Amino acid sequence: MPDLGLHHHVSRLTFHPTMSIAVLDYRLRFPSPERADAEGLVAIGGDLSVPRLLLAYRNGIFPWTVDPITWWSPEPRAIFELDGFHVSRSLARVIRKGVFRVTRDRAFRRVMRGCAARAPGRRSTWISPEFIEAYTRLHEQGHAHSLECWLGTRLVGGVYGVAMGGFFAGESMFHRASDASKVALFHLIEHLRRQGFVLFDIQMLTAITTQLGGITIPRMYYLHRLAQAVAKPVAF
Repeated sequence: MPDLGLHHHVSRLTFHPTMSIAVLDYRLRFPSPERADAEGLVAIGGDLSVPRLLLAYRNGIFPWTVDPITWWSPEPRAIFELDGFHVSRSLARVIRKGVFRVTRDRAFRRVMRGCAARAPGRRSTWISPEFIEAYTRLHEQGHAHSLECWLGTRLVGGVYGVAMGGFFAGESMFHRASDASKVALFHLIEHLRRQGFVLFDIQMLTAITTQLGGITIPRMYYLHRLAQAVAKPVAF
């Protein structure tokens, strides 16, 4: 995660329009994730409406680009086990000192904009204005959430994602102060544990998520756990 996003950097994506990939229309349906190509591409097209996004996440699929809209389910799948998050000694000190004020769902759109902003080593991200609008609609309907880190009145870090039953899909995080995104992630995982969540999806491993305890599991096992997680009667 060189750009502190839970997706890979957008420049890593490759797209092969000549491959036989499903093209979505107005109907709310997706092919099986098992039909994804070698890079994890499942389908092209459709829209970023709330019903389609929720159907995608319920089926282990997520969007990545808007022109065209592409839908992905990588093999293997990266997750955080909620009892396996690694807190270094330096991060533990920051958390213990209470350097940041941490809130939930206080600045969702601002967190998304922070994740989309340019930063050292990151010229662009997959988080386009269309994604910000689509996930803000999810947030307004209670399906997407954020954790924020503040220094005084300044937003200096945060993380956001999609919740469904006992499942949370981490989408991206950012920081403008050292360790702010990691502190937000720590508090998010603590909150998910308290609420009874059982699956935290981070889609693909990066250097930072590996350092923090991220692992990969086979897609079939992920889909099995996903079905159980979304059925759990818990709330964010």
